[in-house]
Amino acid sequence: MNKINVLDKGYVRLVDHMGSDLSIVNAARVSYDKESQEFNERDDRLLTFLLEHGHDSPLRHAALTFEIYAPLMVARQWWKYAVGSTHVEDLNGWNESSRRYVTENEEFYFPNIWHSVPKNSKQGAGAPLDIDEQLKWTSILEYMNETALATYKKALNEGVAPEQARLFLPANGLYVRWRWTTSLAANLHFLRQRLKEDAQYEIQEYAGAVEQLTRNLFPKTLQAALHA
Repeated sequence: MNKINVLDKGYVRLVDHMGSDLSIVNAARVSYDKESQEFNERDDRLLTFLLEHGHDSPLRHAALTFEIYAPLMVARQWWKYAVGSTHVEDLNGWNESSRRYVTENEEFYFPNIWHSVPKNSKQGAGAPLDIDEQLKWTSILEYMNETALATYKKALNEGVAPEQARLFLPANGLYVRWRWTTSLAANLHFLRQRLKEDAQYEIQEYAGAVEQLTRNLFPKTLQAALHA
């Protein structure tokens, strides 16, 4: 399995990868001019030690490339891990579809549950709204998206440049597609932050998919990292 569906229309797909659990311990063992041919119990203990003590440079010798299809609001949260983390120079590649060129397949995210404002926080979500309120806000969002999409297409049909016509599209819920290449070290930094219970629901769901696809390739590392 290399693709996991997320939310109503999104997904995370593993495109490529480099390395294994063995690559990581061998990167660490080179300090002593040592190398393992097969992953063993000593390697398992070394991996646990590295992660428990924050020695993550060996994890930069493994990399993954994902393709993600997600609402723009998720993409912009995610983008911070390419430009604002300590791993910015650490195999953080990002290429995203552009509405300057792409003028078809406009899709929008619709929450399956609308939440109230939390009582004791300036961010996050509280309890679900009652069913009538949920239906009301879904209906309003559908109307807004349909109206905006019709205006966008009208602008295109009447000769407005796509890079300006896109101003009529609702931004936050519009699905976008991008590829993210990241070292395993930067990947784990993202997972530790966005798997937390206080992370926004939508990005938690994507982080869960990234975790599962990563764990399939680096099971020992993920086991040690997310319990370290």
